[in-house]
Amino acid sequence: MDKHILVFGTSTTYGAWDSEGGWVQRLRKYFDNKIIASGYKEYVLVYNLGVSGDKSADILRRFEAETEARKGGHGEETMILCHLGINDCIYNDSLSSLEVSSEQFKENYKQLISLAKQYSQKIIIIGSMPVDKRVDPMPWSSGRSYKNEYVEQFNKIMKEVANETKVSFIEIYQRFINENYSKLLADGVHMTAEGHRQLFEIVKERLVNDKWL
Repeated sequence: MDKHILVFGTSTTYGAWDSEGGWVQRLRKYFDNKIIASGYKEYVLVYNLGVSGDKSADILRRFEAETEARKGGHGEETMILCHLGINDCIYNDSLSSLEVSSEQFKENYKQLISLAKQYSQKIIIIGSMPVDKRVDPMPWSSGRSYKNEYVEQFNKIMKEVANETKVSFIEIYQRFINENYSKLLADGVHMTAEGHRQLFEIVKERLVNDKWL
């Protein structure tokens, strides 16, 4: 039976600033090697559906079309939604508020989970990494900032809704906030190659140990 892993998210999913293609590409390489080693008896396809800059509403708009184009004809999907709130919780000076309210984010997020459940019961939510002072404000976007107080707030929303809807949640924020996490960030928000390697190991462990595949 063919098994497909669909990973939705933003630049962290896309693999920004990792010359090896990011944690999702590492996940694909891991399964590609397993397929080859099995003599092509195993069949797992990993699709990277990360788009830099996407907010939850953007992912929601493209979710069904992207999934329909990649779902297995006679297999089963594992749906991974990664760092969904990171771009929603950007603080905008000109608005004197977040670019997406916590209420609207929560609604978008619940709709995404509902859509995902139409395709699979194997759904994993990956929380957000902390950010550091280099992106408060963003050097590349005047008047806009990532701040940990909002990253943490939106991360809690993701965790609470995941618990309410009975989907798996991988806690990233609390795992790293009390460590020297800045060394895993290339520019204050995007991960280094080592950050991507660590996230790959975390996700792979969940998939393998919990027998998602």
